[in-house]
Amino acid sequence: MDDTKVDQQTSAVAEMAQVWPIIDSLVGGTLAMRKAGEKLLPKWPKEDGDSYKERLATAVLFGAFNRTTEVLAAKPFARPIQIEGVSSAIEDFYPNIDMEGTDLHAFCGHAMLACLRYGLHGVLVDVPKAEGVRSKADEKAAGIRPYFTHYPASSILGWRSNKSADDGNFLTQLRLKEQIIEEDGPFGEKKVDQVRVLYPGKWEVWRQTKILDGRTIWEVYDSGTTSVDVIPFVFFYGLRDGFGIGKPPLIELAYMNVEHWQSSSDQQTILHVARVPVLFAKGMSDEDEIVIGSKAATSTKNVDADLKYVEHSGEAIESGRQSIHDLEDRMRQTGAELLTERQGEVTAQQVNSEDEDNRSTLQKITEEFEDSLEYCLKLMALWLGDKSADPEVELHKDFGPSEMDPDVLMGAADRKIVSKQTVREHLKRADVLEHDLDEDEELKRLGLEQTSELDLEAKKQKIASDSSDKLAGP
Repeated sequence: MDDTKVDQQTSAVAEMAQVWPIIDSLVGGTLAMRKAGEKLLPKWPKEDGDSYKERLATAVLFGAFNRTTEVLAAKPFARPIQIEGVSSAIEDFYPNIDMEGTDLHAFCGHAMLACLRYGLHGVLVDVPKAEGVRSKADEKAAGIRPYFTHYPASSILGWRSNKSADDGNFLTQLRLKEQIIEEDGPFGEKKVDQVRVLYPGKWEVWRQTKILDGRTIWEVYDSGTTSVDVIPFVFFYGLRDGFGIGKPPLIELAYMNVEHWQSSSDQQTILHVARVPVLFAKGMSDEDEIVIGSKAATSTKNVDADLKYVEHSGEAIESGRQSIHDLEDRMRQTGAELLTERQGEVTAQQVNSEDEDNRSTLQKITEEFEDSLEYCLKLMALWLGDKSADPEVELHKDFGPSEMDPDVLMGAADRKIVSKQTVREHLKRADVLEHDLDEDEELKRLGLEQTSELDLEAKKQKIASDSSDKLAGP
C-alpha cells in the first residue's frame, strides 16, 4: 500500500479546488483579502514595497459575493422544511441534528450557503463510538445515536465509486481530511492532522508518524467497523457536474468582486493623490525662503517668479468612479440571474407543469439539495435499523422574479382573470397572509361583510328615497 498518497487530492478534487482559495479570501472579508497580498492585489510596475504595503493596508473589501450568497442561501429556508416518511425517533433528532445544539433548519442553511459558495459540500451521517454498549437502553444512556457532521469541500480528498442499476453511483472508498484538538500537558493543546478513510462497513483513521528519506509516513492510528453496509456520506452540490463534482454557481461574481477589490484600491490611491496638491515654484533662487502658512509670506526679486499649487484635473477620478459603479451593477445582475427562470419552448401539456427548462438555477440547486437531504435522513434511519424508510423533503422554491406582485394579482382577480382563491393561495406563499389561515372561517367573514355592506347600501337607498318623497311634497 502506498501510504504516502493517503492525504493527497485526486485530480478531480484538485481541479475543483483551484478556485477555492479565491472564495476563502472573499468569505474571510477584508482581513483575509489583505493577507492574500499580491495574489489578489498585484503590485504596480516599479511600485516600491512600502508604497504597496500602505496601499494594501488601506484597501477595504466591498462584500458583494458574501452578501449575495447569504441572501440566496436563505431563500429556500424562508419557510420550515417539510419532511414526511420518517419515524418519530428521527424527528426527535431535529432540534439537535449534529449533537452540538444545531437544529436541522440551521444545519441545512449552513450547507446550502457552502454549496452556493464552493459548489460542493459533504455531510457524514455518523454515530459515536460505542464502547461497552450492549443494549438499546445502554445506547440511549450513552447518547449513541446517529447525527450529521459538516465536511466542507476542502476536507474531501477523494473517493472511489461504483454504479448499480438500482442505486446509481455509490461510494466504495472515501478519504476525508480532519484536524482535531488534543490535550497537550496539564493546560496546553495541540492540533493534529489526520485522514479518515471510509469503506462500506468499516473505517480507518490515518496519522503522520515520521519522515523517512524525505517521505512523510502515514500509518493507521485507529480503525473499526460499522453496522451499516454503505459509506454514510452524502454530497451536496452547487452546480452538479457529475457524482461528487460541483461548481460554484457564482464563481463569475467572485471574480468580479476581486476586480472590484483591485479597482477600488486604484480609485482610493488616485483620490489620495488628487486631494494633496503639489506646490510648484518657478524662478525662485536658493536664497529665496519659501514659507508656507496662513500668516506667512514669501518674497523674491525675480519679477518672473511664480509660486502656486498644482491640482489634479479630476477626469480620471470620475472615470474610475463610473467604472466601479458599472461593475457593481454587473455584480448585482450576476447574483440576480440565479433567480431568473430559464424560458424554454413548452407544449400545451407542459404549460401548467413544473417544466425543467423554466426553473431558475436556484430552484434546480434547491431540488438537488432536497434529494441529498432525503438520503441523509435515509442513512439516519439505516443506523436505527430501518431499511424501509423513504423520506420526502420539500423546501421553499417559490422565489425570485417569477413571484407576481400581490397588487397585480388582486387586480387580475377584480377583472375575473384569476379566482380569489388563487389570490389567497399566492398571498400565503408571499407571506402576506398567515400560512395557517382558516379558509372556511375567512369565507364566513367575507359573507358577513358582504351582507353588512348590502344592508348599509339598502339603508342609504331608503334614506335617499325618503328624502326625495319629502322634497316632492303631497
